[in-house]
Amino acid sequence: MKIERLSIPDVLLVTPLRHVDARGSFSETFRADIFAAHGVDAAFVQDNHAVSNSRGVVRGLHYQLAPRAQGKLVRCSRGAILDVAVDVREGSPTYAKHVAVELSEANWQQLWVPPGFAHGYVTLDDNCEVIYKTTDYYSPGHERGIAWDDPALQIDWRISPTKAILSDKDRNLPRLGEPAQRSS
Repeated sequence: MKIERLSIPDVLLVTPLRHVDARGSFSETFRADIFAAHGVDAAFVQDNHAVSNSRGVVRGLHYQLAPRAQGKLVRCSRGAILDVAVDVREGSPTYAKHVAVELSEANWQQLWVPPGFAHGYVTLDDNCEVIYKTTDYYSPGHERGIAWDDPALQIDWRISPTKAILSDKDRNLPRLGEPAQRSS
């Protein structure tokens, strides 16, 4: 598997090797030894699978506070998404900066989003499926969020705000720096 550090070095773009033959394909999508060699000691405890029916579905930006902060290994198994990680670690030199990458069934890439980052994505196709592993369990009491369209973040979501499909929860998230609120 190929691992690249992005503009925020703690965020990794992971490209599993794909072995293709007449039957289809096979990939190792996670190996603890390879991640450890790149400085990531991740013990995954939960897998999540999200299905979005339409292009323009925005999920996020979500994160959990310590001691329940989550790292996530995200992949798009059907369709395509723009996946976004925002550094919310106060005092970090990349605080409030983000990384955005397209993940798709075609490019077979994954994004490692470390603890301390808000995470979200927008579907670029109809009928998308996103699967991700987390390093801690979902904890409603530790869950927080940031408005997906916060102008201070300068994220190009590749979609008009009028076309975005959001849950009520995500539509009402605060901007970064506003008093922290639970995202649910």
